Amino acid sequence: MANHRFSPVSEGKSCCGISRRAQICLCVFLCLLVGVIIAVVAGVRLWHQPLKHREWNGTGSTAHFQDIFLGRCYIYTQLVQPEFRDRDCKKIEETFRNAFIFKDPCEVTEEDYHPLMELTSQTVPCDKTVFWSRTKELAHQYTWVRQEMFTLENTLLGYVADGLTWCGDSGSSEINYQSCPDWRKDCKNNSVSVFWKVLSKTFAENACGMVQVVLNGSLSNAFSKDSTFGSVEVHNLHPEKVHTLQAWVMHDIGKSPSDSCSGSSIMDLKSIMSKRNIKFTCQDNYRPVKFLQCVRNPEDSSCSLRM
Repeated sequence: MANHRFSPVSEGKSCCGISRRAQICLCVFLCLLVGVIIAVVAGVRLWHQPLKHREWNGTGSTAHFQDIFLGRCYIYTQLVQPEFRDRDCKKIEETFRNAFIFKDPCEVTEEDYHPLMELTSQTVPCDKTVFWSRTKELAHQYTWVRQEMFTLENTLLGYVADGLTWCGDSGSSEINYQSCPDWRKDCKNNSVSVFWKVLSKTFAENACGMVQVVLNGSLSNAFSKDSTFGSVEVHNLHPEKVHTLQAWVMHDIGKSPSDSCSGSSIMDLKSIMSKRNIKFTCQDNYRPVKFLQCVRNPEDSSCSLRM
């Protein structure tokens, strides 16, 4: 019987009939495919990992910030001031966000908010502007009753931003919900404080006629040069537009009066107004505002009909 021998695979051929070169190409392709898959999986995992922002000493941006901002904008433009119903709230929110996104919150500038100010320009009627300093709740009670009057928070931007916190991070398109700068520990000028400074400045610049300010006479200095009103607003009233500043020095019910229209801090305010050629008047416990205090404290002796 003849001996049978298996002939060797011919040169350049595999046992499956595929050339060695084709085998090498297939191996390289499979290796590249595996590498791509690994890179994609790693990228997806990294994408879904929460972005780590720089840590600050203050609380993070208000949860659901964008939803709250848009919701308030729609309420204001459709219900509170329906003459503003043509304002584009989505564009306003986007312009607002662009002022601080991709920026270190301690390096946001007044110029960053200028496009927002131009987009939301609002005219308050003459004689209807009400400033406040450490009397926020009382001033807002007054403008709630007299709805033709405006505090800063009765304007569109003041309304939507009141009580909110926000900040971004350099190199990120996301709002930082983890932490934001504390103005005492991190930086005095940050994305929130700069916004209120710009808005307060604009509010004062647009005031006209007789303007009012509600001050707290239960504090030793009813007028403080360090407050927003004392450092920003009084210096941006235009004498050619504002002829009188009327101060109402209110004393908290149940607390001893610490300052009044004859006090030194009010004299400082009067001096500033005199130098700016704006008439100044002052009244302790302005009756219409006092009535609002008495609604909550009707039994207090200072709320008698003879007050």
